[in-house]
Amino acid sequence: MRVGPETPIQRLAAGEPLPDWVTRLDRTAFGSAWKAPAYHEALWLVPERAFARWTLIPATGEAELLRIAVDPAHRGSGLGRTLLEACQRDLAGAGLIHLFLEVRVSNAAAIQLYRVCGWKPCGRRSRYYPDGEDAALYQRGDYSPDPAVLE
Repeated sequence: MRVGPETPIQRLAAGEPLPDWVTRLDRTAFGSAWKAPAYHEALWLVPERAFARWTLIPATGEAELLRIAVDPAHRGSGLGRTLLEACQRDLAGAGLIHLFLEVRVSNAAAIQLYRVCGWKPCGRRSRYYPDGEDAALYQRGDYSPDPAVLE
């Protein structure tokens, strides 16, 4: 399957029900499924193939990637990168330029995707996941906390 700019990416509008295929893919990728996005979350979809879920903090220009999943039959096709880059463009267009995420340190494929898309490591959370695995922290965009907040 060829993936490129013509790949149909949609954004789930607030209040829209979560498509059943998203719930199934969420379970496949993460072992459990989340409910429909809350008012401060956004969900981008490539119908029947992939989704990316973000929490948005417009007041600070920040967003956090909560989950990104590609159907196993479409992995390795570039779909994850196409979806992530589309999200990054949309978020930047909305003024959300400080992006963050956590990823299992063992998830080499995801880490490679994030690095290719301009993300940089910025920390680590020890024993973050229920099984005790650490989370690597990544950010995209220049982010420096307000020094006044740190005092």
